[in-house]
Amino acid sequence: MDALDPDELADGWRLWNEEPNGRAIVVFRPDVFDADRFPAPCLPTVYLTNGSRRARPGSGQRTTDEWHVILFLEPEVEVESTTFDDRTAALDGVRDVTERFVAGDIDHRGAYQVPREAYLDALDDLLGEE
Repeated sequence: MDALDPDELADGWRLWNEEPNGRAIVVFRPDVFDADRFPAPCLPTVYLTNGSRRARPGSGQRTTDEWHVILFLEPEVEVESTTFDDRTAALDGVRDVTERFVAGDIDHRGAYQVPREAYLDALDDLLGEE
């Protein structure tokens, strides 16, 4: 199974964890999401998983034939999710979502039903957006 190459992630993204079964987690700028500068629960996170996406408790532990790349801004704030037929394609999906996030091509503000303006303004500054 191909490993996720951390050097291929967009600037600011870091490999947080990669399991032997292929699941992986990458995070954006863990150096600033330390509760002093940015709220730690707001750490942008991309999950690479072949776990079931069903909403039933424990269903995520069941493996499927599909791979999912899911971007979260917070544990309950999912920005986007893409499904792939195999892990190799999903690895490309991880690289793509991290690049689009850093480039400002993902609407991180639109994911919030109740905007957190101060936080989102600070995230814009971190991403170099105005």
